[in-house]
Amino acid sequence: MDSPQGNQPGRGGTGAPGRQPEHDRRRAELMREGALAAAVTDAEAVELLRRMVGIASVSGSEDELGLFLAGQLADLGFDTHRDKVGNVIGSLGDDGAPTIMLLGHMDTVPGGPPLRIDGDRLYGRGAVDAKGPLAAMIVAASRADRPDGVRIMVVGVVDEERDSVGAHEIVATHRADAVVIGEPSGAGTVVVGYKGVLRFACSVRRPQAHTSSPEPTASEVAARFWQSLLDFTGTGAQDGPVFRQLSPTLVRMSGTLTDAELVVSCRTPMGFDATTFLADVAELARTIDARTEITVLENTPAVRTSRADPVAQALARSIRDRTGDVEFKVKLGTSDMNVLGPAWQVPIATYGPGDPHQDHTPDEHILLSEYLLAAEILTGAVDRLATGLATLSTSHLGRTPSQT
Repeated sequence: MDSPQGNQPGRGGTGAPGRQPEHDRRRAELMREGALAAAVTDAEAVELLRRMVGIASVSGSEDELGLFLAGQLADLGFDTHRDKVGNVIGSLGDDGAPTIMLLGHMDTVPGGPPLRIDGDRLYGRGAVDAKGPLAAMIVAASRADRPDGVRIMVVGVVDEERDSVGAHEIVATHRADAVVIGEPSGAGTVVVGYKGVLRFACSVRRPQAHTSSPEPTASEVAARFWQSLLDFTGTGAQDGPVFRQLSPTLVRMSGTLTDAELVVSCRTPMGFDATTFLADVAELARTIDARTEITVLENTPAVRTSRADPVAQALARSIRDRTGDVEFKVKLGTSDMNVLGPAWQVPIATYGPGDPHQDHTPDEHILLSEYLLAAEILTGAVDRLATGLATLSTSHLGRTPSQT
């Protein structure tokens, strides 16, 4: 399908200057030798995204999309395979070479609008979160000028919307020297941090009693615990930026006279001491009822990197080259950056096309013009990072994301 932008071969029609003939000839030679991928055009980029969004891939059901992407990456010249959890991995360059990893997730939440294109808008579940960013990464990797001795990897992971099984498998089996996480930030924005999440269940068991008994029921105990937790955390009375605050949310509650359970999700700030907090929560629960139990369901720390981080700067400079303005933001949710950043301690940032307010909405859609612009920006950022990796050792590449 034709792009709403002028369709230019190679690096697209988003306003970038034309390639020099000698440069184009050299790139063609490298492509024939297998050193570079076949560069995706704008029209092909739109068609790639359209087909990706057209394949349903709710968490746990990513196989069809994974097979499709493996085939697409192989056709573009990537060495491609799928791992044991269903992640798709495509690479250009030698194993062991300094590596740039572009990682996005294939899975989506359920629901969403039917696939359709209306002018500059492509509608469908995952158009923004996060097939648009992942498709832009594939396009960028195909267009990047990869120098000898540098490897570029594109990774489509599973299960980000649930437990990040895919990202944890990548951490366990791979390594990279610079990482871009694909999530909707907007074409002019670089995300440098995410809050963490601590999820736990509070279970209450009470002996059977008549409804006229003055003893509190299990449901009443659970309700008292929730109110006490709000008082304990000072919810609504904390000062300072929201990114630095602890934010508990009651996500589920069920109960009877004898049994009750509630699940709490806390968005946690940098430096949050989960061990001490959980001990305090358990003590709080016991003061309400000695038979109350706390079970940890998830504990993912917050992550934040510096604006001076080499990946953040490569993205920022590429944005400035094309739009003149760049924003740095932190997000209140979590992403696979929370998994890879603390584990690898390498330069990392998050970037991708799309309005994050469109995530999971009934009319989720992405602007195709923004998608193509973001692919061009990613291409420029990868070029910068690849040049740096080719000339500098990893130890000189830059700062690492903080874990505390």
